[in-house]
Amino acid sequence: MPNDQTQRGFDTVLIANRGEIALRILRACKDLGLKTVMVCSQADRQASYGALADNFLCIGPASPGKSYLNKDAILLAARLTGAGAVHPGYGFLSENAAFSKGVEDAGMVFIGPTAQSIATMGDKIAAKSAMIAAGVPCVPGPDSELPDDHASVAAIASEIGYPVIVKAAGGGGGRGMRVVLDAGALQESVAITREEARQAFGSPALYMEKFLQHPRHIEIQVLCDVHGNAIWLGHRDCSMQRRHQKVIEEAPAPGIAPEVIGPVAQACVEACRQIGYRGVGTFEFLYEDGGFYFIEMNTRLQVEHPVTEMTSGIDIVQAQIRAAQGTPLAIGQADVVVDGHAFECRINAEDPETFLPSAGTITALTLPSGQGVRVDTHVHAGYTVPPYYDSLIGKLIVHASTRDEAIVKMQAALLEIEIEGISTNLPLLRALFDDERFATGGTDIHYLEAWLKRRSAS
Repeated sequence: MPNDQTQRGFDTVLIANRGEIALRILRACKDLGLKTVMVCSQADRQASYGALADNFLCIGPASPGKSYLNKDAILLAARLTGAGAVHPGYGFLSENAAFSKGVEDAGMVFIGPTAQSIATMGDKIAAKSAMIAAGVPCVPGPDSELPDDHASVAAIASEIGYPVIVKAAGGGGGRGMRVVLDAGALQESVAITREEARQAFGSPALYMEKFLQHPRHIEIQVLCDVHGNAIWLGHRDCSMQRRHQKVIEEAPAPGIAPEVIGPVAQACVEACRQIGYRGVGTFEFLYEDGGFYFIEMNTRLQVEHPVTEMTSGIDIVQAQIRAAQGTPLAIGQADVVVDGHAFECRINAEDPETFLPSAGTITALTLPSGQGVRVDTHVHAGYTVPPYYDSLIGKLIVHASTRDEAIVKMQAALLEIEIEGISTNLPLLRALFDDERFATGGTDIHYLEAWLKRRSAS
């Protein structure tokens, strides 16, 4: 493979993922005239989307560790099928620096950032340092690892001011973090979080920040090529969360003026240039009282990318693949126009009351359609939802001229969609879109948890 990263031609992409995102990537590849290789576990061998790929290979048992997380098996499949690139989707190996490097070392293209970028942004301490250097606003707290001795940790917490949050430096997905309300709880909280970090992420490294009590979760989507060009494609509000897991996303984030978020987004773009970032990425912020505070960067395609696609008119997955090929961005920042409003509902195979996963066979399926309605899913009537993976089975996305119109459109679509044979969170989603407070916009990240408590108590 040429050393010049601007020359990265390939005609076959191996999709190292499953479910709706694997199908989404496959469609983008076909639109670009690329051949596709899909890998699967034994549990997914009967997935109907496999027939759409040029090659469909089983690489291991149902267990993710022996299939979708098996780097050697995926690389072997790529070599056997002549794939010139690997697309990791989201989850699994998508933010694994060693996998990115392994793909490149094998003479193939990793459709994503370099291993160095993944490692930098995956380490929350290193990421914060890089963001501060680029002028991206960060949550108050030092950009360094917490020391081992309690006296020094206590001094840091006192300087920040309670409440604080202790986080694993290598964490993510809502794991490895603990809120500390006062000095009396600090020592035990640090000890517990340090052990959680060691077990979950292989490193006991922690850092500490100010805990914002009523923030919103705001994201800025960026797109970069290998020629130093970088743009942002608008922003999203992902505050509707349960246990740090997103349930509903929307774009743009309501109630935030362009002149407020614009400088922050430009700082994100500058940060990408400084670290030599390529492909798509998402900067995640807490937003409170008019201030933005960087929390992390996701160096991959996001589950919620469709709301940005609907409002920007840009196929983010295709753009990601073109960037990996070394193609310069076809548009500049002035060409990006955010039009209308979009919502995404994550449809999960789970009990809407207990949130326990619901594996089983879908006996009947009715999907909504119409102008401004999109469904990203791999399931169908007769499909058996396996118990081994994330409960996400699809995404319902709507787009309209205004936020109010998008809410009405989503309400209609949620009434139209029917999934029988398994439990889903559709009743929860319908109830949330009928909630008056949610309809006004601007709910914080704690709203859904409080809403669920009120509902269970009534």
